[in-house]
Amino acid sequence: MEAYGGRFEAVFILLHPFIEVPEQFAWRVTRRYPADVEIASQGSRYAWTEVGRQTGLTSCARLNLALLTASGSVTGDLADPTAQNLLQHFLQSQPVWMPTEGRFEPLLHADLLHVFEAAGCAELVHVPEFLNADPVVQLSLDLLRRSAISFPDGGTLLAPDASFLFTVDWESFFTLFYGPRDFLAQQAGQSNLEGFFATPNTDHAWFNYSMGCATVTLSPEHWQPAEPISSK
Repeated sequence: MEAYGGRFEAVFILLHPFIEVPEQFAWRVTRRYPADVEIASQGSRYAWTEVGRQTGLTSCARLNLALLTASGSVTGDLADPTAQNLLQHFLQSQPVWMPTEGRFEPLLHADLLHVFEAAGCAELVHVPEFLNADPVVQLSLDLLRRSAISFPDGGTLLAPDASFLFTVDWESFFTLFYGPRDFLAQQAGQSNLEGFFATPNTDHAWFNYSMGCATVTLSPEHWQPAEPISSK
């Protein structure tokens, strides 16, 4: 809640859905994670609550730790191999794949664009994860919806008036949705987005064990002026 100088009223932790696919795309058939085009065309959202029910990992925290252990994001004493094994057994026996991590989930692209459209936006601002490598740009919603330009992998998607944003960072199986609480609740309800609201003591940090704890969310004062991309 204190991120961005505390300018946003609320934060919704938007869980990246698990991906249900036809049998021919299941792990036991392909032994490979589906490509984005396959996820978009063949996949459907599969809820964390349902995975929790079938695995016995009935809290978001335990299921998140299982995902982080399975992806190798946490190891040693921080890992939960029991939870990992329960999750992997489920995924290997069902036509369901893990969510994507560290980037905007392909199954949620249309829902994210819908939020901007509901707010009356024709464009969004993309703030890249690494500002020294990529520029801040304005992207046409129409071009994004028609796949005429690529949907950003990660970083931050910001409303032009800075009233709300989505941000995702490394090794996270969720996207953070900042903005007015009523707006967040309305949009999450309309699109049936799975997640929960942060409380004042909800904490999110990324740990670099060689350098200590380092946050990866960039403050607005570090953003550079956006260069528009034409919608023509």
